[in-house]
Amino acid sequence: MTPLRQKMLEDMQLHGLSERTQQSYVWAVKGLADYYHRSPAELAEEEIRQFFLHLIDTRKVAKSTVTVYLSGIKFFFEKTLGKTMPVFDLVRPRRRKKLPAVLTIEEIKNILSLIRSPTIKMLLTMTYGCGLRLSEATHLKVADVDMSRMQVKVTGKGGKDRYVPLAQRSKQLLALYRNEHRPVKYLFIGKTVKGPIPGGTVQKAFKAALKQTDINKPATIHTLRHSYATHLLENGIDIRIIQAALGHKHPSTTMVYAHLTSKSVAAYSKVLDAIMNSL
Repeated sequence: MTPLRQKMLEDMQLHGLSERTQQSYVWAVKGLADYYHRSPAELAEEEIRQFFLHLIDTRKVAKSTVTVYLSGIKFFFEKTLGKTMPVFDLVRPRRRKKLPAVLTIEEIKNILSLIRSPTIKMLLTMTYGCGLRLSEATHLKVADVDMSRMQVKVTGKGGKDRYVPLAQRSKQLLALYRNEHRPVKYLFIGKTVKGPIPGGTVQKAFKAALKQTDINKPATIHTLRHSYATHLLENGIDIRIIQAALGHKHPSTTMVYAHLTSKSVAAYSKVLDAIMNSL
């Protein structure tokens, strides 16, 4: 490992970035170095500008990928090298905002019934039942679940903790799971690793199960979190409570689910029908 990479890793740790974010940032800087075949610390601003033009015009990478490159390279230059460059303010890929897919309860039951691994099945059950991100679910610890208070402590983005309610059914299933598998530290352990189960393993299992169904939605594991929020909203839970459960910083992030509820659509259609019938 080069001294620069080591320093960047240390800087990211000091900055409180997650392991996954650190890997993405290192990957981005490596991509820049590989393109010019020399240390990125030697590059001038015009070379960095040309690199981003290459990504956008020649390689035509996704806007989300450009954002990863921008975040990683910007961190490297500004935090690790202490250099500021105007080019970083020029690169602003705008992402098209899309409404997330939402699964019905029956669709979720269908997917879970096709998961073979008891560990992954329980993890996905907790993902939906607590509205978790995948990384939050894989890193759940035995000590995070308070059976008596019916709460789960979740460590979210930026190391921010929050508590989410634990459903009675989730408690029952989790008790059976813990009794059979006897987890010590992490709730969900992979077969070949000492730490928590890798997210990629869970994603692979979810994708395989989804493929066996007739569900024609662009669903991912994160869709379980979207579905959790939408189902709660449909059943009258205040959106501010849902915001806290999801760990959203801004209410506007949670408000997207107001557009997804079947009840709100039905109410909207009823009012629209009444208006149109008066013509």
